[in-house]
Amino acid sequence: MNAATCDVVRESLSDALERVYQRLLAAAPQPAAAAPMPISPVSATTSVTNGNEQPLDRVQSLFGLSRFECDVLVLCLGAAIEARFPGACAAVHGNSQATWPTFGLALAVLEQPHWSATSRAHPLRYWNLLELPQGNNTSLLHAPLHIDERVLHYLLGVPTIDASLESLMRPLASTTSPLRSLNPRWNAMLEEGLRHWLGQAERGRAVLFCGARSASREAGFLELCRRGGFRPYQLDAMDLSAAPDQRQQLARRWTRESALQHAALLIRTGDSDSMQNLASWMELLQAPVAIDAAGGSSAEQLPGLRLDVPELSADERKRAWIGQLGDASKQLNGTLDRIVEYFHFDEASIQSAATTALETPVSDESDVNAITWRICRQHGRRSLEKLARRIEPRATWSELVLPPAQTETLQQIAIHMRQRAVVNQQWGFAERYSRGHGLSALFSGTSGTGKTMAAEILARELNLDLYQIDLASMVSKYIGETEKNLRRVFDAAEESGSVLLFDECDALFGKRSEVRDSHDRYANLEIAYLLQRMDSYRGVAILTTNMRHAMDAAFVRRIRFIVQFPFPDAPSRARIWQSIFPQLAPLDGLDFEQLSQLNVSGGMIRNIATHAAFLAAEHGTSIDVRHILAASQIEYSKMEKPLTSAETRGWI
Repeated sequence: MNAATCDVVRESLSDALERVYQRLLAAAPQPAAAAPMPISPVSATTSVTNGNEQPLDRVQSLFGLSRFECDVLVLCLGAAIEARFPGACAAVHGNSQATWPTFGLALAVLEQPHWSATSRAHPLRYWNLLELPQGNNTSLLHAPLHIDERVLHYLLGVPTIDASLESLMRPLASTTSPLRSLNPRWNAMLEEGLRHWLGQAERGRAVLFCGARSASREAGFLELCRRGGFRPYQLDAMDLSAAPDQRQQLARRWTRESALQHAALLIRTGDSDSMQNLASWMELLQAPVAIDAAGGSSAEQLPGLRLDVPELSADERKRAWIGQLGDASKQLNGTLDRIVEYFHFDEASIQSAATTALETPVSDESDVNAITWRICRQHGRRSLEKLARRIEPRATWSELVLPPAQTETLQQIAIHMRQRAVVNQQWGFAERYSRGHGLSALFSGTSGTGKTMAAEILARELNLDLYQIDLASMVSKYIGETEKNLRRVFDAAEESGSVLLFDECDALFGKRSEVRDSHDRYANLEIAYLLQRMDSYRGVAILTTNMRHAMDAAFVRRIRFIVQFPFPDAPSRARIWQSIFPQLAPLDGLDFEQLSQLNVSGGMIRNIATHAAFLAAEHGTSIDVRHILAASQIEYSKMEKPLTSAETRGWI
């Protein structure tokens, strides 16, 4: 605030200060007490600022101060900022050392006095507009009165925030969302939220912003603040005190601050499971408040108006990309449609990825496509890195040995993955059907038959990341935790555009059982959630199992492709042996037809070849049949299975 503005504010207070000062000089007591004044609750509707309203008038109307209470506030303000007031107070007290105002002095000197002004239930003390010394044995009438520092600054026009709130309530940068304003669902949601805030009559009735994306929920809050003229602040629910008296003081302080600044508060709930402190604190608030409620969190159960924040549609994501990339978007050609289909970013993520792409030097048009796609992959990894293990896809089609029918099915899966943008968006299938936009495939077969390799090949074919889900980290003995863990994985995978690999999925997607006790009931609830989530999942999920009979039939119905990986026959094993060794590996007269006599899977062939290579390296020779034989004996012993002479006939 500049000096001229400060002078205007100071001038607006001069009349009130002069009037109160003259009462001090006159020292004319007015002992008659008026009827108690009810508290005027501070609400969003009373906190709308009139451009011509002066700070003192606004404080009086916001907090429902009587004429006497307002003059007491001015008396304490004068004692804090003007040298003449302490001397006048001392003269009234008849004590040169007593230079401060008191309730006794105010009751004796000011007009229209009433005893209820001294009550803790009335505005001056309830809203902490005035301060009394703590732990002072002086009587209420004779205790020194001081104006609260925050109120002092407000009356003088100095922008600040209550010192007790500064470390808890952090301002949020307000942004506009022209892209979102084109979405009718977005506008309807905000209009409902604004009506709720402006017509808020009940304590603790918050606006709950619900949805999968934290950035989208925050964008909804910021846009609601912009439309209502509120200053946005945020609070972490974990910072709330467990002590009731401290929560009450914080609620009053923030209610007062919200009224003075015309501010609204977004409460971050994060991973906090205990909403008890937050719910009780909200009951004490009389200010516009919103809850950042992640999907499936306990914050969704808090009382209030639930607003489901709509995600960006494919068309909105495309417009956002074009808006951020500008003329560079024309160089992406068909790649932009694939980016929009695979990477379900919000505006903030699109802006971040587009900025990185524009700052990356390129030499030709093909580089623009490759670099932008790579940046999207890297950006999408942020959401999944802590939830699953990323596998670097290196396998190729030439390494996968399968019968023609299975290979053809895998090629069909690749086609579905490659043409998603055309079918779902350009041809309107996504708009026509609300579910089934994702792609799921079940790879069934014994261990080592190439299921994981096939998943790698598909991810590499589409230039996507592959993440293997650790089932041990997903399943929890605590009720509801498994569903929460799975929800985080599915939501992150949809945003990142990655391929999810559920290895040994029968442990998670097993059959529902007859309910005999509570354990069966909750296990069935987990499976029911998975069924619903697989139906609505819009990404790519590959499930592998060697126990297909243990899979729930409802899961199988929801899977688009099922590929049976057979145990390799002798010709297939020969082809695997031929491709198993790297080009640089030194081989000494290996007969792959003979090696195919080993009745083992492709995974075991790889183990034998790798172990044989280490034995040859130790001996300083090329890999020959002796090393293969020694490695085979070790592998068979692991299976507790004898290596028969028929399998090694003609080797040595």
